[in-house]
Amino acid sequence: MKLVALAVLFACLSPLSAALKSGPALPHHLVANWAKLPKGWNLGETSGVAVDQKDNVWVFNRGTHPVIEFDRDGNFLQSWGDNSMIKSSHGIRIDPDGNVWCVDVANHLVLKFNPEGRVLMVIGRGPGNNETKDAFNQPTGIIFTSSLDFFYVSDGYVNSRVVKFNRDGEYVSQWGHKGTGDGEFNLVHDVALDAHGRVYVADRSNSRVQIFDANGKYLGKWADVGQPWGLVYSAAENAIYMCDGLNNRIVKLNLDGEIQGVLSSYGRIPGKLDFAHNIAVDSAGAIYVSEIKNWRVQKWAK
Repeated sequence: MKLVALAVLFACLSPLSAALKSGPALPHHLVANWAKLPKGWNLGETSGVAVDQKDNVWVFNRGTHPVIEFDRDGNFLQSWGDNSMIKSSHGIRIDPDGNVWCVDVANHLVLKFNPEGRVLMVIGRGPGNNETKDAFNQPTGIIFTSSLDFFYVSDGYVNSRVVKFNRDGEYVSQWGHKGTGDGEFNLVHDVALDAHGRVYVADRSNSRVQIFDANGKYLGKWADVGQPWGLVYSAAENAIYMCDGLNNRIVKLNLDGEIQGVLSSYGRIPGKLDFAHNIAVDSAGAIYVSEIKNWRVQKWAK
């Protein structure tokens, strides 16, 4: 029986996992017990994390208090939202004006809030199919241009596309469909933009990052760096940070897809990861990672 079990295990290992690239250790240390929640509070499955212009940290989770703001030292600042407003958290990003964008994967919605939690915009009337302009099907992430003229939504667990909108929430264009070829996706899990406007897409189940121009023209892919669940661009370092959810590690990549550093591994104790889901980097280069299975967000500082 043991031999049969081993045979099944090895049969399930993908060629990508065997060819997984690594790199040097990142020069970061864990900030233990970083998030200071009010007495009696806990996070639920923690799906999203983002940093604003002040280096305050926003955490999106599936607990009783879905949106929580901390300062960079982990001091609690505020919380808003409830389960009547948000059914199941996923991605979160803060735009250059300080507004908070939340992706509700179960309600098929993208919601724009002001920093105090007032709804400013709602996009989506899903579930919709891959061709629906104003509806998603389990969307996952969002990113904006620095000018806020456009934003991109990764859509998502069922649909297999990236959708581009203008600042008013009006549909502009889209690209992608289900598949394994270049420009095709299988679980579009996050999206990021670099300083040149290139769009980086976490093609999670295909275990690759694909790169496009602002209009969806395919530019290339990174297929040997792990399984991307979350992506963030660090302008200060001109680098992409990725949480590799399959291998439970943090990966830093230059814009040629070369690994510059790695951090952490599977586990439940502080400093380890289990279902590393989303990632953010502040102006000092500190890394924040949200975890689904460990119900927490952790910070590593330089």
